[in-house]
Amino acid sequence: LDINERDGGKGKLESRKFQKENRTHLPRLSSRGSLSKELYKILFFFRWLVLAIAMVRFYMEKGTHRGLYKSVQKTLKFFQTFALLEVRIVPTSVLVTGVQVSSRIFMVWLITHSIKPIQNEESVVLFLVAWTVTEITRYSFYTFSLLDHLPYFIKWARYNFFIILYPVGVAGELLTIYAALPYVKKTGMFSIRLPNKYNVSFDYYYFLLITMASYIPLFPQLYFHMLRQRRKVLHGEVIVEKDD
Repeated sequence: LDINERDGGKGKLESRKFQKENRTHLPRLSSRGSLSKELYKILFFFRWLVLAIAMVRFYMEKGTHRGLYKSVQKTLKFFQTFALLEVRIVPTSVLVTGVQVSSRIFMVWLITHSIKPIQNEESVVLFLVAWTVTEITRYSFYTFSLLDHLPYFIKWARYNFFIILYPVGVAGELLTIYAALPYVKKTGMFSIRLPNKYNVSFDYYYFLLITMASYIPLFPQLYFHMLRQRRKVLHGEVIVEKDD
């Protein structure tokens, strides 16, 4: 009986030890997904930093904005398309991030890439600079937070720069779309005319007008979301938000 009791006690101890080891290992396994997301955030930071350096270098060498888009377009297209991963990676609203990322991809591929006559417009530089500074600020905030050493200036910049940069970026996007309208109307690009075998029609010119109008309800949502976050982070206000 003594032997059995000792063996039973030993079995119980080993069982508890096994469960304890499993509990300690589980967070490590689950943290791998979190680690990959954090590495993506750091990658996004350097992505925008590379683009900023390329833009500054071009302007210092040429002294003009003309040709700037052409010089950085490959980098911009790759990085901004890659940003589709942000929708599930960044710690913010899926709706807010989804709207922002999709609008930028639209601007990159269906506007500036497709309509070459507008690539030297000043409005293109306007949204490029706004995007770049915004993202460098945002991802430096994520990166320093990951390192558990967040300078107050980075935190302050994250929740203050957007007040100017978001409207500037939106203005650049809208002015660029507006500049594209005459070319789109003249060429009929991306439009489908009747009659055709599918019996459907699509006018890209009017689609762009609708897109411009959609900024009216969508931009305030993004902007006021950031203002709420600013009050919460910088001033410690408790804000209850509805689920997206």
